[in-house]
Amino acid sequence: MKIPLKDFFPPVLLKYLGRYHIGAIPFLPCTSWEEAKGRSTGYDSDRILEKVRGSLLKVKNGEAIYERDSVLFDKVQYSWPLLAGLLWIASRKDNRLNLLDFGGSLGSTYFQTRKFLSHLKETRWNIVEQKKFVECGKRDFEIDRLKFFYDLDACFQEQHPDTILFSGVIQYLEDPYGMLEKAKSLGFEFVLFDRTPLLEKGGDRITIQKVPDQIFPASFPCWFLSQERFLEAMGDRYELFADFEGFDKADVQDSVFKGFIFRRK
Repeated sequence: MKIPLKDFFPPVLLKYLGRYHIGAIPFLPCTSWEEAKGRSTGYDSDRILEKVRGSLLKVKNGEAIYERDSVLFDKVQYSWPLLAGLLWIASRKDNRLNLLDFGGSLGSTYFQTRKFLSHLKETRWNIVEQKKFVECGKRDFEIDRLKFFYDLDACFQEQHPDTILFSGVIQYLEDPYGMLEKAKSLGFEFVLFDRTPLLEKGGDRITIQKVPDQIFPASFPCWFLSQERFLEAMGDRYELFADFEGFDKADVQDSVFKGFIFRRK
């Protein structure tokens, strides 16, 4: 089973929201994925790509300290729970990290964490993304430690990663549970999630996420998964090692953005 990337929303736009003090992210209710997709305006991925590319090139070339979603900062803003999870995994693997970053843009999380990973014996950070991002990544950013792939299977067959990371991305897939089954079938030893919107009560819910105009004029389908169902879906093959709350907020009742660290049973 291959999970198409052409329709999933680049996580870069979700992460933009953390840059602006705009309160809760607005979401509109929908009855189906098809309705949400039909009522969404879409986005100009070429424009996003060029903005991210320009900023990350400055980070890569030492002209800037840190980039998140094309915005440059003079200080790195770490996701400490995620970083702790990565270092914990590496410590269990002879100080080696071999990770598949699904929907990882042009390496934003890699550049964010590389200072803390530089002492490892080996780091292999593999990104699976949309075609245009992969083409750009291969051309402008790929190095021995950082590789780009068009699909999950190709990455797994070449690099054999033992860890997969979903950071702000699973909710934008039309079939998120299908993606979870795919990841489980490949037998990753560790599965990490960050910035994932869940519902503490009730079942799965489909919404339209509205991006504020001052960030980027767009809207797109987005799942709020049932936390109970999500944990059950992972629990048949994986045990929950740790969970943590993300910093995103939504105007959806009983919702929370969370991260998780799972290890294979």
